[in-house]
Amino acid sequence: MPRNSIFATMNPTILQTPIDYLKGVGPSRADLLRTELGIHTYQDLINLFPNRYIDKTQYYKINQLQRSAAEVQVIGTVVSLEMVGQKRGKRLVAKFIDDTGQLELVWFRGHKWVKENIKLHTPYVIFGKTNYYNGFSMPHPEMELVATHEKSLKIAMQPIYPSTEKLSNRGITNKAISKMMQQLFIDTQVRLYDTLSAEIRSELKLISKSEAMLNIHFPKNQELLAKAKFRLKFEELFYIQLQLITKKLSRKQKIKGYPFTLVGDYFTTFYNHHLPFALTNAQKRVIKEIRKDIGSSAQMNRLLQGDVGSGKTIVGFMSMLLALDNGFQACLMAPTAILANQHYQGILELTEGLDIQVELLMGSTKAKKRRSIHEALEDGSLHILIGTHALLEDKVKFHNLGLAIIDEQHRFGVAQRAKLWRKNKYPPHILVMTATPIPRTLAMSLYGDLDISVIDELPPGRKAIKTVHRYDSNRLKVFRFITDEIKKGRQIYIVYPLIKESEAMDYKDLMDGYESIARSFPPPDYQISIVHGQMKAADKDYEMERFVKGETQIMVATTVIEVGVNVPNASVMIIESAERFGLSQLHQLRGRVGRGAEQSFCILMTGHKLSSDSTTRLETMVRTNDGFDIAEVDLKLRGPGDIMGTQQSGVLNLKIADIVRDNDILQTARFYATKILNEDPTLQLEKNKVLLFTYQQLAKHKNIWNYIS
Repeated sequence: MPRNSIFATMNPTILQTPIDYLKGVGPSRADLLRTELGIHTYQDLINLFPNRYIDKTQYYKINQLQRSAAEVQVIGTVVSLEMVGQKRGKRLVAKFIDDTGQLELVWFRGHKWVKENIKLHTPYVIFGKTNYYNGFSMPHPEMELVATHEKSLKIAMQPIYPSTEKLSNRGITNKAISKMMQQLFIDTQVRLYDTLSAEIRSELKLISKSEAMLNIHFPKNQELLAKAKFRLKFEELFYIQLQLITKKLSRKQKIKGYPFTLVGDYFTTFYNHHLPFALTNAQKRVIKEIRKDIGSSAQMNRLLQGDVGSGKTIVGFMSMLLALDNGFQACLMAPTAILANQHYQGILELTEGLDIQVELLMGSTKAKKRRSIHEALEDGSLHILIGTHALLEDKVKFHNLGLAIIDEQHRFGVAQRAKLWRKNKYPPHILVMTATPIPRTLAMSLYGDLDISVIDELPPGRKAIKTVHRYDSNRLKVFRFITDEIKKGRQIYIVYPLIKESEAMDYKDLMDGYESIARSFPPPDYQISIVHGQMKAADKDYEMERFVKGETQIMVATTVIEVGVNVPNASVMIIESAERFGLSQLHQLRGRVGRGAEQSFCILMTGHKLSSDSTTRLETMVRTNDGFDIAEVDLKLRGPGDIMGTQQSGVLNLKIADIVRDNDILQTARFYATKILNEDPTLQLEKNKVLLFTYQQLAKHKNIWNYIS
């Protein structure tokens, strides 16, 4: 399918022309462009933006070349061509000279074509990277006759386009793509209408659409290139924000919710007599935000972010009590059985003495129990249902569902979440909770249509976890530290990586580690639990239960314990091969300790060989416990697509903007989108007609906004 775009023309039919018809392309090249770069039409080609640019304003003399492997441009002539034998095959070598010296041009393939086409003793402009070994050489240079070079469209800043090995091997080089682009602009006389209003262009001093597109592909200088980039990045981010904010306003107007106007006995009794600890100011603020939302007649759609241990569950539970006070039921859906069970146990404790019926529904729930849950749910005698994906089954019918809480929502697909919406006449209020801090820039793009609440302080009395990085050579000292902690009555996690592609190797690492630990901490003085993905669920639960009860002092595990185990007595988290984990995973694992009043520790174990990214991750973990700070570093290292995992990878398939580097432009785009929609929510004013037209063009296609939240 052609790539959808925010770019169109006064005569859209020209840009919808199949790429096969562009001069110099033809059927076989067109097939390659389609399969390798997704280019089906002229419009797709014009939206293939360069990755970087090479400044071709300067020409070097051979005696000016430096031994820096830089890309340079030289004018000279080829005076000889010779085939030279080497260990494998042959190479073609040309002697290239100017009035200051000589260098070798080298080809390892394509000899026949080069020999047939190169003209000796004729001036050429060559361009490429130089190598130095007993003199300068340039492998596979770009070459153009000086006479042709002087006549061709001058591209001072040469764009470098995305490519693949297959394209290069089949002769579709960067130069070939540049020629196609020239063909498109010169021969088809493409003229682009402006997709932004005159008011926005004037206020931000933006160049026109046509000028921006011409200068992104054929920049005359750095200044024009910067203006073109700003214009196109702003436009891309502006329309994303316009769509998200419109969707948010429309949801608030059109999607009715159940107004929870009462703050009744359940909430006040719990708050006054059963609250196990004083709420932090952040928790109080978030509860106020939720009360305001659910008190209106619009459906709440709120994202609650809070670091591990910040007390999201109690906020979620108190929101459930408001639903109960208003005669509604509530449910909480978690991504794993372990996490669902933990929520169930926690909420059971909180409901003690409150006459509230709570049940747990999972895939493993027995048929008889399942039937009784279904019946109690339908007749309204069951107030709160907690579970996994099992809550989404069609058989699960509520008497009156008013609030649905989703924990770690990025683990659920969009279609799955939508099923919860259909569990009542009007959609229930939705509260999404995540312990994966999402940087503000990413939240603004991914969840721009949600209201966002943040719990940004930990409960009082919690001590910050001390994090250190230790090399494998320090293992004996680490083991002595473990012994000291166990003597104090503490428990220890030792976690090994688990990466699907290398499960066999990871399993061996885990078992080798387990044997080494068992030798250093032998029974009967020490008891060790082991948990990994290849165990049966019942065995896994048994081992975890032993650790939770304090029957074992050490838990050796893979990342299955990333979420779901809450053991306040565990004070040490040791992460083996820490360089193989992503930052968010390291942060989540560290959050398994530090849940009691005692000082807790996280020890990151690695070998001595570390990449620069691994070093940055480890230094970040040692430096800070702030999940949002960590998420910002993670975003810079990995990019937005990876942060959300493969389910969300299509969400930010941006063509030119980068939400990390272009955060300022994103903020500006959101400001203008908000300002315009506040004044003209349906874009009916004359000055906004162009925005409405472009917006409607976008809405025709299945673009990212259909998949958000």
